[in-house]
Amino acid sequence: MNTDSFALRHIGPRESDLPEMLETVGVSSMDQLIYETVPDDILLKNPLNLETAMSEQEYLEHITELSSKNKLFKTYIGLGYHQSILPPVIQRNILENPGWYTAYTPYQAEIAQGRLEALLNFQTVISDLTGMKLANASLLDESTAAAEAMSLLYNVRERGKKKNNASKFFVSEDILPQTLSLLRTRSNPLDIELVVGSHEDFDFADEFFGAILQYPSRTGKVHNYKNFIEKANANNIKVAVAADILSLVMLESPGHYGVDVVVGTTQRFGIPLGYGGPHAAYFATKEEYKRSIPGRIIGITKDADGNRALRMALQTREQHIKRDKATSNICTAQVLLAVMAGMYAVYHGPEGLKYIARKVHNSAVTLANALEELGFEQVNDTFFDTIAIKTDATKIKFLAEAKEVNFYYPDSETVSISINETTTVKDLNKILAIFAEAVKKDFKKLTELETGNKIPQEVARKTEFLQQEVFNKYHSETDMMRYIKKLERKDLSLNHSMISLGSCTMKLNAAAEMLPLSDPMWGNVHPFVPVEQAEGYQTVLKKLEKQLTEITGFAGTSLQPNSGAQGEFAGLMVIRAYHESRGEGHRNICLIPSSAHGTNPASAVMAGMKVVVTKATDEGNIDVNDLREKALKHKDNLACLMVTYPSTHGVYESAIREITSIIHENGGQVYMDGANMNAQVGLTNPGAIGADVCHLNLHKTFAIPHGGGGPGVGPICVAEQLVPFLPTNPVIPTGGDQAISSISSAPYGSSLVCLISYAYICMLGVNGLKKATEHAILNANYIKERLSGHYEVLYAGERGRAAHEMIVDCRPFKAKGIEVVDIAKRLMDYGFHAPTVSFPIAGTLMIEPTESESKMALDQFCEAMISIRQEIESADKDEPNNVLKNAPHTLQMLTSNEWDFPYTRQEAAFPLEYISDNKFWPSIRRVDDAYGDRNLICTCDPIEAYMEA
Repeated sequence: MNTDSFALRHIGPRESDLPEMLETVGVSSMDQLIYETVPDDILLKNPLNLETAMSEQEYLEHITELSSKNKLFKTYIGLGYHQSILPPVIQRNILENPGWYTAYTPYQAEIAQGRLEALLNFQTVISDLTGMKLANASLLDESTAAAEAMSLLYNVRERGKKKNNASKFFVSEDILPQTLSLLRTRSNPLDIELVVGSHEDFDFADEFFGAILQYPSRTGKVHNYKNFIEKANANNIKVAVAADILSLVMLESPGHYGVDVVVGTTQRFGIPLGYGGPHAAYFATKEEYKRSIPGRIIGITKDADGNRALRMALQTREQHIKRDKATSNICTAQVLLAVMAGMYAVYHGPEGLKYIARKVHNSAVTLANALEELGFEQVNDTFFDTIAIKTDATKIKFLAEAKEVNFYYPDSETVSISINETTTVKDLNKILAIFAEAVKKDFKKLTELETGNKIPQEVARKTEFLQQEVFNKYHSETDMMRYIKKLERKDLSLNHSMISLGSCTMKLNAAAEMLPLSDPMWGNVHPFVPVEQAEGYQTVLKKLEKQLTEITGFAGTSLQPNSGAQGEFAGLMVIRAYHESRGEGHRNICLIPSSAHGTNPASAVMAGMKVVVTKATDEGNIDVNDLREKALKHKDNLACLMVTYPSTHGVYESAIREITSIIHENGGQVYMDGANMNAQVGLTNPGAIGADVCHLNLHKTFAIPHGGGGPGVGPICVAEQLVPFLPTNPVIPTGGDQAISSISSAPYGSSLVCLISYAYICMLGVNGLKKATEHAILNANYIKERLSGHYEVLYAGERGRAAHEMIVDCRPFKAKGIEVVDIAKRLMDYGFHAPTVSFPIAGTLMIEPTESESKMALDQFCEAMISIRQEIESADKDEPNNVLKNAPHTLQMLTSNEWDFPYTRQEAAFPLEYISDNKFWPSIRRVDDAYGDRNLICTCDPIEAYMEA
């Protein structure tokens, strides 16, 4: 066995397993299987132009060498990003723990109670600090959250505002530059007019529907917005506030003043800078907007026994239901980061957070006073952590960088300094030394912090926060470690068993890929440092862009979109810019197959396009005749086609090149949804099928972990004509020479986790990448054949093959009184997470095993599915008290003195022999979704509730 081969570790089936697997599938070789699966006219004729594989050791040495090229200056740039301290107990037990980072989105609540509780904690932190009734868990970054706030306020305009077409949105000139850029990106397609100015001069005219303020401001000043908010409310203008989460420990909550939405980032709560991400943004609003809030909300409900249970509420997969009527295309969250930020608050508690905030504020006050003693003018009369010095910024920059210090220089006469949690008295003295050198003066060294207060009394926080038991209980590391472990044990993750989710590609997240994420040389780089200080990152990101460009067969790549849905939107905005550059801005028709992901139509509407749905054939393929008819009908206004390949039905459609040609002949561009890229890498690519742009889900095909629903990364790769329009950033320019404005806050999106995909490509190499795709196809077809005769697979290619996933029809079982959800819950008793339920077709399971599952894992899953099929046969529609309807079965049920079921305890919990060796116990019985939506509770109970109980 070649122990240097990463492919050997990543790919599950052993060489010795292949003969039996291929025989089961009915082919003599892997080449025959690929020939029978992928249309010949799109197969690549030559290998990808990529390097050969590195061993794990070679890669780790390589990435360590690159990390040394990043320069870790002391950085006080701020602008929404601040170095923070990640408590080691959270780093070791969550960030570095596959029990947390390999979990899937908690759609199956019964085996996700740990993550759900951690996210409920996060929501409680946000609600308490912002003073709002409702918070989600979570959004991507502060700027995209601000854009979502603008969209929400536009959608919930009162009748009079809608009647008068009020479409102006006021943006404070004190907003962060990256947020302003992103608001411009999002507002333009929706015909929202941004008006940027001083909040003190705003006239509250009727044509405005909303406004957004920064708290504290971009310059660091703390404004009292009370009068502004009162006037806005009086004029039916809804107000959003972008607030620094740590400052809210000392500043009164915006909700206290009657705002409608509060957004921001929780990066300051222990999350590494990571050159821009990933970080968990927050979004909090009034309860009356609960049906409009974007993203995911965790709510409290009860299970079948009436016990307290948690689950995702209201918006679960909203865009898949509402499609082009959805209020947002958000399909992911930054769950892993939200969990970490919530745990930061649990570990420190309210008193710990007060200590940290006061220390930051006192450090800023001490520095301001010392600089004034040196003769410098500090212009912020109020501030939390950021001071602004009037001086020769060019001179200070030269001296500061020589001493490895970064400040922010908004203009040639201003130096802005943002203090953070890591700043020490020693650091303050180093800052003073720089300014003293500039004026050739001596300074008195600081020995301790002064106690000061530059927060106006009228906005100082007077309300309590985080009084709930969970934030006042786990402050020793022992207790915290045990609390995290308690929650982890309630969740089924990839470290327990296969998660065969169609369209979601839950493959191995290898330890060697994950290790660099804990390295401060990667974690502590601010996204707005001069690029020469981030040479390691620049090397990795540019190489990754080239690798993805080659893999997709395109000409350029942008890593900026930090989720798949953001990638969809970015791709469509690039297409829109391309048409506008040719004087064809009227092209706004987007053709979307009926089988497409729900995010596709939602993204198209966000990009200002009109959705026209094309039909599917009985075989599940795109109806080419219907597509041609609609493309011809709309040829003068056709912007694009959005197509998923292989199709959402798990088939390589043989007509794909004909389909893309039809679009091009009628003036449109082809956007390929990269959700199923796992079945293309090394065999075919979007360029080969005739697409013009695609987004890639790096958290699927390229091994970034799902982390319970996020982080994700959704870069776009584009053909040559679209390269000039790739997105830029207002602080660190990126993209093409005709770049669209920002898609996310940071120049390169979630740079830190891009290291994972870079590692995946480097260690698999050109041959391993192709081999991984082949084994993904083999594993899927192996399951298909093993389940043959027990379940019907709905769609297959022309030669009867599945791609990397398949759809199993469970609708016939209704005759036995069994729904697809019963099978999903019963799989928990067998130790498995359910495949994707009822997507893209209601009443079905969508199964995707990935290449990293072994034959042993595939066989156990198939045995479980076959056993369940036998249980279905034994079911009686008129007798719902059966093993499927009662699933999942908890340990409490099995150990109860009473057993009122017509089957044995062994049949309930140990139906197959392998289960007893590694039993996973669901922590609750089946959740009551309807009860939770009728009685929406989305925060932890206060201590008083426990005392009353």
